[in-house]
Amino acid sequence: MARKRYSVFAVAREALRGHTGWPRAWASPEPRARYEAIIIGAGGHGLATAYYLGKNFGITDVAVLEKGWLGGGNTGRNTTIIRSNYLQDPSAAIYEKARSLYETLSQELNYNIMFSPRGVIMLAQTEHEVRGYTRTAHANALQGVATEFIGPQRVKELCPIISLDGPRYPVLGGLWQSRAGTARHDAVAWGYARACSDMGMHIIQKCEVTGIRSEGGRVTGVTTTRGDIGCDKLGVVVAGHSGRLAEMAGFRLPIESIGLQALVSEPVKPCMDVVVMANTVHGYMSQSDKGEMVIGGGADGFNNYTQRGSFHNIEQTVRALVETFPMISRLKMLRQWGGVVDMTGDRSPIISKTPLEGCYINCGWGTGGFKAIPGSGWGMAELMARGHSPLTEAFGMERFREGRFIDESVAAGVAH
Repeated sequence: MARKRYSVFAVAREALRGHTGWPRAWASPEPRARYEAIIIGAGGHGLATAYYLGKNFGITDVAVLEKGWLGGGNTGRNTTIIRSNYLQDPSAAIYEKARSLYETLSQELNYNIMFSPRGVIMLAQTEHEVRGYTRTAHANALQGVATEFIGPQRVKELCPIISLDGPRYPVLGGLWQSRAGTARHDAVAWGYARACSDMGMHIIQKCEVTGIRSEGGRVTGVTTTRGDIGCDKLGVVVAGHSGRLAEMAGFRLPIESIGLQALVSEPVKPCMDVVVMANTVHGYMSQSDKGEMVIGGGADGFNNYTQRGSFHNIEQTVRALVETFPMISRLKMLRQWGGVVDMTGDRSPIISKTPLEGCYINCGWGTGGFKAIPGSGWGMAELMARGHSPLTEAFGMERFREGRFIDESVAAGVAH
């Protein structure tokens, strides 16, 4: 199915004929008996992997299997923050690759992902955070990631609604990345899906994988609710459900699944054009294009697969942010939701070969997976196509056995 190119001329032409000529953005084919590669999980990371398999390596005999609907997991349940100011070199490399790809992704996919490089401030509200973020700014300078540590007055200039003199935690400065920002989460998934479908790949929704088949220690295919499907290579990209799929493949992962909640307020007039993260009080906030204040905090304190909100999270998160942003105390909540995140001990992802030959896994992004989607897909595709990738070498499963942790517990502290 050849896609129709979106342009101002196409919009004008369709407006004159009642928008009757738009084709479906992606096809919904029946699964074939076999593919060269199967990707389990039609979220952002899985679709990006499929896209770069085709774009970078010419592998288009690909099926992307999704037990629910496209982008219906964490991709559609996050708070859309994009940044790359991580401390460790491997982390900065893959997140900066993702951030740079995001900048031109709308043009590449011919689909408006609404990328907004509005900038992200990570507040320093204790002397410990001042030292930590100063260290990160120096590390980022060596990595080629443009960040800077700024003082309280500059924070106030960038975000006038902030209160610098909180009763518990005054603002002492912040780590500022001006080219960071946000994008429309659904549009990222839809844009990749449209491009994959145009390359002839099959995106198969409502197709749950119930088993992984192997022979002689090598993957041969999967069993699904729509029949058995064979493959030469298998990519498992299912976020919080990675442990279950790994068990089907015969190995265990050092991850745990935890709920992460977020909420938005009623729409208000524009009052905040940056993203602010406050790790000490454990909350972060930005304003959407519709005027809603997008608010999130830390992951739940217990393992779960819950994809809904709870009162204790509202109470903890909003209470934490009110002293830094007093104006939000007057707002009403519009809606709340949750996702299932997969957390590793060092708060860094796993992008790796597995004990089952031909099976690769991409998981452990914790609460910051959205920002990494293009870089993650790029590296995972290279790993599947070539057997290795400079972007993913440090993120192998064996690092936990060997003690080579990539500690991002500070950079990921607020839930990112």
